[in-house]
Amino acid sequence: MLTCEICGEDILLEEDMKTHLLLDHMENNMHCPLCSLSGVSYDELCFHISSAHPEKQQATQFAAQAASTNTGLTPQSCDAASEVTRAGASGVTTDSVQLKHNSVPEGGRLSLEDTGPLISTTETRQESFCERSQSSRALDRSESVSHCNGSECDEPGHSKAKQKCLSSSRKDRLFSCPMCALVFCSSVLLQEHVELHLEERSPAEGETGPECPMCSVVCSDDISLQEHVELHLDHDAAGTGSPGSDLKLARQLQQQEEEIRRRQEEAQEEKEFKKLQRQFGVDGSGGYRRQMERTMERAVASGLMAPSEFHCKRAEMMESLASGVDDGRTRTRGVVRALYEYYQTECRDCAHVWLSADTDHYCSSEGDKGWGCGYRNIQMLLSSLHNIDTFSPVLQDRAVPSIPQVQSMIEEAWKEGLDPQGASHFNQQLQGTRAWIGATEIYCLLTSLGISAHIIDFHQPTGPGDTHPRLFEWIKQYYCQASRGSRLPPRLVQTSLPPIYLQHQGHSRSVVGLEQRKNGSLCLLVLDPGSSVSDTRKLLSGDTIAAAVRHVRKFPSSLKHKQYQVVAVQGVLSAEEKRISILNSRTLCAERIP
Repeated sequence: MLTCEICGEDILLEEDMKTHLLLDHMENNMHCPLCSLSGVSYDELCFHISSAHPEKQQATQFAAQAASTNTGLTPQSCDAASEVTRAGASGVTTDSVQLKHNSVPEGGRLSLEDTGPLISTTETRQESFCERSQSSRALDRSESVSHCNGSECDEPGHSKAKQKCLSSSRKDRLFSCPMCALVFCSSVLLQEHVELHLEERSPAEGETGPECPMCSVVCSDDISLQEHVELHLDHDAAGTGSPGSDLKLARQLQQQEEEIRRRQEEAQEEKEFKKLQRQFGVDGSGGYRRQMERTMERAVASGLMAPSEFHCKRAEMMESLASGVDDGRTRTRGVVRALYEYYQTECRDCAHVWLSADTDHYCSSEGDKGWGCGYRNIQMLLSSLHNIDTFSPVLQDRAVPSIPQVQSMIEEAWKEGLDPQGASHFNQQLQGTRAWIGATEIYCLLTSLGISAHIIDFHQPTGPGDTHPRLFEWIKQYYCQASRGSRLPPRLVQTSLPPIYLQHQGHSRSVVGLEQRKNGSLCLLVLDPGSSVSDTRKLLSGDTIAAAVRHVRKFPSSLKHKQYQVVAVQGVLSAEEKRISILNSRTLCAERIP
């Protein structure tokens, strides 16, 4: 009878022994118990141990002698002794392997108590765990052998059945570690072993590892993170069975990015909208009165105005606002008359000069600085209409209104049905705001007063260098209508025509005259609401008018905005014409040139 030197099994035939070695030992992954060598056959492992670790062979030789010399020792007890070698081959590191040389007890079995601890005890938890693992293996093997160790098993015919029973019992009770190559016969030992792995991989206190992008779990290192993510991917592929899971995830990420971008765009639009509201004075921060009060309060705080003066000026402002009449603090009278006297004696290089009817200049004040240019130009236009016999009866000798009163007059024009689109743009309200107004609001106010007006839109440049020669030509034709029928117009003409309202992006001015030089070039005479009272009054002095006229002249090279609009007064409306004008204003259109 042949005996396996590895596990102690009794084999009858040599062919059965080769099959046993091939199936139960040679195909297994053999490990050196003393170093990291693995993946070799049993003969190669024995040669390696004898040559590389000769000083460590005492325990192994003793186990082999015990299996061969003790006649009362059964093959199963030899298998328990050889477990020391296989425990080392499973990857457990020990300092020494020892067997107690006790006598074999009655019954011919080598129990766990008889063999003693197969691995020397150390202070580390890993070595203690390996000791419990080996003891458990020996105990399991003894139990499995006891099931088929009866009197009938002593017969030679039952050796093959005994071998199958042992092999089947061993394979059914093995548990593999999912984190390394160790194999255990007990689930409790496997759990303790895995906990050791987790303790080794857990990060130290206060430290954080990389976070999983799919479930927010924090891993100990990059390798653990990679393995964890691969588990996610494997689970998705196996659990859903759908190759479109990655596409679904990509779409979710894209939707999240689009939502974030949409919110950012909405926030930017809201910011720009509020900026435009502040720029055009419709942000609810107050109108003329509130701005005037704030300006005077800052003057008092900085020491530029006494408190008594503040209360005095505030009382005057409240009185002017209550009456609806401008207080005249920013008005300069006789400007056109001063220009007429200047051109009579000076500027001999001008072939012709046309001037509007007498017009007072109104400049911006602390209450409307930055937004009141349109209202100040209306005041200039109304001051000129008061001086023209054709229009004075229509105005019923009304004084020039204040800015809040002009706002109220435009609101009344909207209530009559004029320009419903413009009224909707301002939410039907101008009073109490710093809203900018333009050519359409001037048209609505004049039409409401019964005065015919016309809007002309010079929507693009018509000359080189973004100039507007067509605009200058049109204004020349406007003033020349006063001298029609005259074969040779005089050099200087003061007409009975009101000034022209001139609007461009961000500002508006009033055209009160036109120069034509001897070389044929044209020059506009413009009154700007942005000019202060002191600068405008320089036109009234013979000593300073020559220098002041330079600021009034505007050549084509000075007007290079992309678009200009003008409002020109044409005459007085009858009741029927006014009604038609109101109906036509529902779709307000301007004459476009070119």
